Amino acid sequence: MIKQDKLSELSMQLSVDILKLSKELRSKHETVISNQISRSATSGCANIAESKYGHSRVDFISKLEIALKEANETGKWLELLLKSDYIDDVTFNSLDKTCSTIRILLIASLKTAKKNANK
Repeated sequence: MIKQDKLSELSMQLSVDILKLSKELRSKHETVISNQISRSATSGCANIAESKYGHSRVDFISKLEIALKEANETGKWLELLLKSDYIDDVTFNSLDKTCSTIRILLIASLKTAKKNANK
């Protein structure tokens, strides 16, 4: 149903990369966005991990929906960091590509899960 291993792997990698970026941002005295993006990236990763052990299909879907919202938020923080010159185009493009791939996988997984829930 879900390419869970790929999704888990990508969400973990994004979380690690964002935590490293946040450390760098804090060294530049930027704490507001660094805290927010750290929370959204790691929350998405955690919800993907939690979805594996959902109590029901509804719980599984709920965890993936939360992860999708967090991935979307992470993408918006990345855009803000780019537009405010805290990160360069190369950093943005790399992180945004991973974040976008996670969103695509989550949307596909949610469509499948919801379709199967209606059977």
